[in-house]
Amino acid sequence: MCKLPLERTALKKYREAGKIARKVREDVRSFVREGMAVIEVCEWVEDKIRRLGGQPAFPCNVSINHIAAHYTSPPNDKSLIPEDSLVKVDIGVHMDGYIADTATTICFNPELKFLEETSMQALMKGIEIIQPGISTSEFGSAIQRFIESRGLKPISNLTGHQIDRYLIHAGKSLPNVSHFSLSKIREGEIFAIEPFVTTRDGAGRVRDGPPGNIYRLVKQKSVKDPEAKRVLTYIKNHYRTLPFAERWLRKVFPRKILDEAFQKLLRSRILMVYPVFVEAKGKPVAQAEHTVLITRNGCEVLT
Repeated sequence: MCKLPLERTALKKYREAGKIARKVREDVRSFVREGMAVIEVCEWVEDKIRRLGGQPAFPCNVSINHIAAHYTSPPNDKSLIPEDSLVKVDIGVHMDGYIADTATTICFNPELKFLEETSMQALMKGIEIIQPGISTSEFGSAIQRFIESRGLKPISNLTGHQIDRYLIHAGKSLPNVSHFSLSKIREGEIFAIEPFVTTRDGAGRVRDGPPGNIYRLVKQKSVKDPEAKRVLTYIKNHYRTLPFAERWLRKVFPRKILDEAFQKLLRSRILMVYPVFVEAKGKPVAQAEHTVLITRNGCEVLT
């Protein structure tokens, strides 16, 4: 864990990651268009992060309409961005394990524009109120009141989160709804503030959809199969505890070797797969996100 206050090197790398994430987020808004292949967006984002000197902290998420989070393209994905859709692009960048996490919603449907706007306004509200000493329950209550004052619903079971080195979800959660918690925000902590918004007639929560295409190493275990061991060693060395995509491994290992080895690692539960999250009533969801450093009197927006 980073000591408080953050050491100079760590803070420098968080800021560098944030600068790259901000640039990619701003540029992707003009890159995404209706009819585009989803895999083109994912790979454009990930390649741009690398070109700017960072590494993806997780596979680019492109979650459309009622899909709230955790969709990234599998290899050879044929899915397209539909007309009149609400597209969430979630971007993670790390510099030597120091992570910046940011997201934007791109709306191609004028009737849903208020969802995009409210998610961004709720994010700004969160940035305005977060400070040392505020409890996560106070924070969530304020975000919920704000979203409901716009006639919409927050997603209750998707939260913002504390960030630490090589850990996207570290310790404290930052809910967007009223809840009971004694946990308080402290100076020097890093958080992703991340409101998700749906319509008034939505469930206001997500359910697990099908297994997705985002994976993470969760168990240290010996592997006898030489090819599975080779793949596992690569994952440990390159991604550590961070999520990754099968697409990335396809660029390193021949498909014949990877397919069998990858399935062995999944069956042994050395790897986990994230489910795709969908709004429980199938209603559209918007998202906005910044990573912030908690300072003495408020926060510094890193992304």
